[in-house]
Amino acid sequence: MNDTTMERELGWEDEIENEGSPRRVLEAGEYPFTVESFERARFGGSEKVPPCPQAIVHLRIDTPEGPANINVNLFLHTRFEWKLCQFFTCLGLRQHGEKLRMNWQAVTGRTGRCKVTKRTYKDRNGVDREANDVDEFLDPAGAPAVSSAPQSGFTPGAF
Repeated sequence: MNDTTMERELGWEDEIENEGSPRRVLEAGEYPFTVESFERARFGGSEKVPPCPQAIVHLRIDTPEGPANINVNLFLHTRFEWKLCQFFTCLGLRQHGEKLRMNWQAVTGRTGRCKVTKRTYKDRNGVDREANDVDEFLDPAGAPAVSSAPQSGFTPGAF
């Protein structure tokens, strides 16, 4: 890495030029993604989510118009265990019905598919803005579908 790409703090008199990538908002739909990186954080709690560890996952979605980036907050709490299972299954690191010790070091560089939604919010100045959210992490291609019907052992027509 050379000096121009290495992250570092800036001095008060330093020259600046990197404007960053333009923020792109995608239309709602299903998209392939790559996990660029993740951060370990601590969520302080809210009305809906108690305090807990949090993974901030940085996804890159490549489109014909260029890349779009979406950050996903995954809460490490039993209330959101289903979403964690969905994430690791999507990346091919877990099979349905399998217990898994979460290996966060294995997620960077992995690919998967997700369902993206678009929402409108008001920024700090009261201006309407749009952003993307990941609504769902999808099963890898070729994975068996998961039935939401309970397994009773009963087979209709069998005696």
